[in-house]
Amino acid sequence: MVNAAPHPGKTGPAPVKQALPGPAGGVEWLMSDVPVVYPDALALMDARAQAIFEHRTSELVWLLEHPPLYTAGTSAKAADLLDARFPVFETGRGGQYTYHGPGQRIAYAMLDLRQRGPDLRAYVHNLEEWIIATLKAFNVTGERRAGRVGVWVRRPDKGDGYEDKIAAIGVRVRRWVTLHGISINVEPDLSHFSGIVPCGINEQKFGVTSLVDLGLPVTMMDVDIALRESFAQVFGRQV
Repeated sequence: MVNAAPHPGKTGPAPVKQALPGPAGGVEWLMSDVPVVYPDALALMDARAQAIFEHRTSELVWLLEHPPLYTAGTSAKAADLLDARFPVFETGRGGQYTYHGPGQRIAYAMLDLRQRGPDLRAYVHNLEEWIIATLKAFNVTGERRAGRVGVWVRRPDKGDGYEDKIAAIGVRVRRWVTLHGISINVEPDLSHFSGIVPCGINEQKFGVTSLVDLGLPVTMMDVDIALRESFAQVFGRQV
C-alpha cells in the first residue's frame, strides 16, 4: 500500500488526452496539460495497473507534471529531507527522496512485463535506455553510473569529474505490471532540489541539471515527441 500526505488540493481538472505526433503502437498515451496532484496520480496508476493485470485495457504511458513536491521511496532516509518546504509523500516505488515540479516531464509507464518479459533488471535498463535515446535527440549524452541511479551528464565546465543528474528513475512492479517510471528535467526550478539530498547522493561533484540549464531552448512538447519516438526504439511499437 502507498501512504500519502494529506491531499494539498487539486491543481486542475482531470487529465485530458491529447494527440502527439510519432508512433506509439498498441500502447495508449495520455498527456495531462495541467499539473496533477500526487494522490490523484497514484489513484490513476493503481486503477490502470489493476485493469492491465486483468487484461481489461491496454498498456499506458502517461506524460504529466506535478506541482512542487517531494517523494520518499522505500529506501529514503529521514536525514535526507533537509527542508520540507513542499508536501512530502511516501510512495511504494524504489529509491530515496526525489523532487517533482513544473518544468519536469514525468513519464509514468504502466506496462505488462508478463508479455514483455518478467525481468526487472532488464526493464530498468530499458528505462535508462529510453532516457538516453530521448536526450540524444537534443545532442545530449546521457550516461549510466554504477551506484548512482538515474541518468547523468558530464559537466567539465564546472570542474574535473563533475557530473549532474538530468533524469531520475523510480519503479514499482505489482504482479508484473509496472508503475511509476521516469522524470526528465526540462526547465524546473533547480533550487527546489536543495530541500532534499536527491537520491541520497550528497557529494559536491554530483549535482542536478536540466536541458535548459545546459543551454538548450527545448520545450516540453519537444521532449514529448522525442519520448514517443525513443519509446518505439527501445520498447517496440507494440507488445
